[in-house]
Amino acid sequence: MIPAERAHLKASALSHPGMSGKNNEDRYAVAAFRTEGERPQPVLFAIVSDGIGGHRAGEIAAEMVVETVSQAVAASNAANPIQTLRESIMRSSQEILVQAESSPEKKGMGATCACAMIVGDRLFIAYVGDSRIYLLRDGNIQKISIDHTWIQEAIDAGLLKPENSKEHPNAHVIRRYLGSKQPVNPDTRLRLAPGESAERSEANQGLHLRPSDQILLCSDGLTDLVSDEEILRQFQTTPQEQALQKLVDLANQRGGHDNITLVALRLPETLPEATQPISISALPVQNKTRSWLLAALGLIVLLLILIGLAGGALFYRRITGLQATATLPVTTAVTQPAVIPSPEETSAVTAPSSPTSPPPQSTQLATESPGAITPQVTLTPWPTNTIAP
Repeated sequence: MIPAERAHLKASALSHPGMSGKNNEDRYAVAAFRTEGERPQPVLFAIVSDGIGGHRAGEIAAEMVVETVSQAVAASNAANPIQTLRESIMRSSQEILVQAESSPEKKGMGATCACAMIVGDRLFIAYVGDSRIYLLRDGNIQKISIDHTWIQEAIDAGLLKPENSKEHPNAHVIRRYLGSKQPVNPDTRLRLAPGESAERSEANQGLHLRPSDQILLCSDGLTDLVSDEEILRQFQTTPQEQALQKLVDLANQRGGHDNITLVALRLPETLPEATQPISISALPVQNKTRSWLLAALGLIVLLLILIGLAGGALFYRRITGLQATATLPVTTAVTQPAVIPSPEETSAVTAPSSPTSPPPQSTQLATESPGAITPQVTLTPWPTNTIAP
């Protein structure tokens, strides 16, 4: 993909170390691109990573995640966002593990990550750990990622109620993270409704965003202290940049025991005509349609040629047959002596003959094959790549 100076969504980000006095081990990145080719599309990528481990090892792990995944996205063509995100996340996990085992100071380091890739108006996500992704739409907020924590597993199993989770001793136990010795499995469920099946959530990938939709990526330093309803209220009542600052301030007022990082993306109310999103599958479908029309046209031409050849052969045989019938009496007169009938035979010879059979109806053959009708294929021009602010 080609880097772009401006994004087609409004992007805002803010990171704060919190009030505990520890280093800020959170990392984030936001990058805008456009795809190459005749039909470019705008692409926006965002990632938040929360580092795990002391002696600054956590921030090293978070930096590795952000760098590895960002580079993979930049090198891709946006044709398969989920595959790009999955493979790069797994690769970063393995790289963190290798680094952790190479130095005692880095032993046990790891990271979470939450990624969002928006191609045109279509949303793709992947995540590991307890950093979250939210969708704010039509006055509602929906957590579209699923926490990889002991608490979330207990809630899903019906062993714990959400209202009792905050004070539970296992509230901060992460069950999946990058850098673990077990191969990490990035989660690509995009959950739009509580209790939605994994298959349904996976099928939601490529969700078409609507004007004014907002996507929020954040670390658990925010969500441990600020509720979903409070997040929604801030975005409803204040501009995006101010909402981020107010949320950070609210978390810090309540203790700010962890690093706090937020990345917010917002679709404009109306997209400029030049950046109207087009389905990723439009080009392949159009190519298939054009190929089918060309094949059908070729078949029609071939059939017309065969009909013309068959007609020509029939016409030739008809003309040859008529010529042979016309010369038959002459040939007979030449090859056999003429016989003059005797008077006794006259009656037999001059007896009225049977009515003459009507001449065969001639078959008119077309001298020109009808012109083949060429299907009209209208190719919709792909909009030029003008990226809105």
